[in-house]
Amino acid sequence: MHPMDDAFTLLRQAADLLPEEAVAESGWTAEDVREDIVSSEWERALDALTEIGDVHPVSVDFWERLAEAARQMMLDRSRRWCEWRTWETRHGTIRATLTLVAAEEGLRRTAFSGDGRLRPMWDIGNRSADGERELSIATLWVENVREFGPGESAEVRLAPLTPQRWAHLRCGDAITMYEARPVAGSGRVIEVVAPRPGPPATP
Repeated sequence: MHPMDDAFTLLRQAADLLPEEAVAESGWTAEDVREDIVSSEWERALDALTEIGDVHPVSVDFWERLAEAARQMMLDRSRRWCEWRTWETRHGTIRATLTLVAAEEGLRRTAFSGDGRLRPMWDIGNRSADGERELSIATLWVENVREFGPGESAEVRLAPLTPQRWAHLRCGDAITMYEARPVAGSGRVIEVVAPRPGPPATP
């Protein structure tokens, strides 16, 4: 990927990385996307490519191209999502259901933006040599809602600061979120996907 590539080129390159049979849940295909790109429907093309990538195994290159195209189009949330999916493709996916503690029981009184900026600590069962609980940091992306507030439940994705510390997790494992000393939320793992090692990136 050349740093001077424009959004048009990046979207076309991303579409070309998809196998012809790749289809989004809404029915979009790579061919539909190419037609949108040619007719300058770039934002719709980006959305469709993202949708296809979310249901079809794709490469790091695919997400990197979409992230850069979104950056050039000044679509901040789309850029964040594509960068998040780049990270997941490299390191694997951890999804969980999460319920935040009610406002009257916890420290948090307000909702936060769910687009991968909050980096809470988590109790995922790790213990130190002397048996003390060890908390681990992971950034949080909340699916399908823009803001997530006290007392609410949602499906979330986690991007651990140290992925190997999370490698023991399996579906059904309980996890606990902390923003400070008191518990901030509790969750249960619903999906764990191994990384997709692709071919080495070309310089």
